[in-house]
Amino acid sequence: MKKILLETSFSKIYMIVMVLISILVVGGYFSYAMFTVTKEKSNAISIVTGNLTYKLEVDGEESNILSVPGNTTKEFIITLSNPNNRVARFNFYYVGSLASNVTAGYKIEDSINIPPVETGINLEKIGTAGSSNTYKIRVVNDSSSSITITLGVSVGLDYNDLALPSNGHLFEEYEGVELYKVLLKDEENNINTSDREQTFITGEAPNNYIWYSGKLWRAVSIDPEDNSVKLVTQWNISAIPYDDSSSSFKGSHMEIWLNDTSVDGFLGNLREPEKFIKMDSKWNATMTTETSKPPKTTIVEDSVGLLTLYENIMICTSTTYDNCYIENGLVNWMLTPCSSTELWYSSPKASSSESDRAEYLYRHSKETYGVRASINLKPEIKTVDGKGTEEDPYRLEGDNDTNLSGTLLNTRYSGEYIKFGTGENTLYRIVSHEVEGQTKITSAEPLKENSKFKTSAFGNNTIFSSSNTIGRFLNNDYLNNGVYLTSEQKNMIENNTVWYLGQVGSGQNYRLSKYKDINMSSRASSTISTVGLLRTGELMSGQFNRYTSNVIYWLMTPYDSSYVRFIYHYGYAYDDDFSDYNPSSYKMGVKPALNLKSNVIITRGDGTLQDPFEIELSS
Repeated sequence: MKKILLETSFSKIYMIVMVLISILVVGGYFSYAMFTVTKEKSNAISIVTGNLTYKLEVDGEESNILSVPGNTTKEFIITLSNPNNRVARFNFYYVGSLASNVTAGYKIEDSINIPPVETGINLEKIGTAGSSNTYKIRVVNDSSSSITITLGVSVGLDYNDLALPSNGHLFEEYEGVELYKVLLKDEENNINTSDREQTFITGEAPNNYIWYSGKLWRAVSIDPEDNSVKLVTQWNISAIPYDDSSSSFKGSHMEIWLNDTSVDGFLGNLREPEKFIKMDSKWNATMTTETSKPPKTTIVEDSVGLLTLYENIMICTSTTYDNCYIENGLVNWMLTPCSSTELWYSSPKASSSESDRAEYLYRHSKETYGVRASINLKPEIKTVDGKGTEEDPYRLEGDNDTNLSGTLLNTRYSGEYIKFGTGENTLYRIVSHEVEGQTKITSAEPLKENSKFKTSAFGNNTIFSSSNTIGRFLNNDYLNNGVYLTSEQKNMIENNTVWYLGQVGSGQNYRLSKYKDINMSSRASSTISTVGLLRTGELMSGQFNRYTSNVIYWLMTPYDSSYVRFIYHYGYAYDDDFSDYNPSSYKMGVKPALNLKSNVIITRGDGTLQDPFEIELSS
């Protein structure tokens, strides 16, 4: 009996001990698993409790503070790293509430992570891939005083969900600020409110550059009634005859081209115009010889127009039109007639080599001058990136695409830049998608050889072919000698495409370069070749820089049976003004055009001048 009792007692003690051990183990497990470390105090960079810690960096320096001066927008690169020898879970947030005049949010970009949800995200152990995440946070401080935002981080074991502290808030995606607000608050922008109907942006170098639909624009004014923003292209998008014998905008070749919704016109190559543009904009096309504000005698309702003489005058800050951002050193049409057959145009001063000096002259509508298209952006359009400078223009919400790797090039927009070519000629631009599925591109500027612009005679007649002088160069030397293209790039080019040879004479409609009549009932004569030239009226057949030398380049379009159209370095197209020169002997620049295959894809880049698309053939 005694032996049995001892055995029973031992069994009970054993069971009690095992239960106590189990409780200690489980309790320790849960206490460790539920434990998190939270950092909210300034200068508390690395906190170790148990075996878990973290590292937080702001712009490469260990910190948890975002400081932004008054009336300033700043972007910060935040790096959150796992310095532990095991996988751990992390969360990232800001502490406290933001002031009413301060907004902050994360940006989505290539190689940038999206901040985790409330339950956190696992980071791999130190020294392995995935042990850190990088975030971009944009803070807009509309107050006059400096502000600081304190960051917080929570860390716990990888299999436990985290929870935010009571004063912690997750960053949401940055939604941007309305463009008109950004323009009006920038202290670098001189704002002229003397006209009740238009608030003008003036000065020599305001922060008013906009990148939209593959093109660089300038914001010139804001409508106080609805806060829509008027833009004009920074450069001459094309060059066409304004009209045959009338200076009226309504019904002119110019109005048709600007508002042409086909692949051959301007509006048809803009990105989602109904989303971005006031499609019922009013354009004052009243005739005047005065520089003062004209009456509203002739109002035309259109989606796209041109700037008027009065608007050009108001944008400039002096009566001599010196130091004025609207002047780009090129010649371009205005909307304003000065007689029944003549219109005002802008030109660099003939007496000055300075490209920022202007003079306003008038000429017959049949002339072929540069086109700087103008649109009115809707008031709700927001900026989501950029500083408004030429190098970093404002990017618009809905037009600021990221993570385009694998995207077909034939889904992109006219004007976007592409890395293409070799040597001195490595930048091209999208023209259009004239052939369904293909992408027509052209060199961003005429070809260069040995740091000089390449020149060539056109041929022994005005008709382009793969066997005339310039056609032989393009379809032999340019295509095959390895100086201008790599073998991989050559394989991207569609062979033997159609090039239209329609003639556009003095004052004639741009449509005649492709069609037999302006109603587009049938196509003009054509030729087949792999590489060609741009024709009159195509996008990207303008000038996109100020050139001090004669950067003149051929178009494909005949002017008549003796002369071929081309683009002068001031951005307009001579025709019979150069009647002393024979196309077979006069040498001009060469700007090749070609069609890329439908399976060309983007591998990186955003299509801007600063970050052009890189492309390859998909398998």
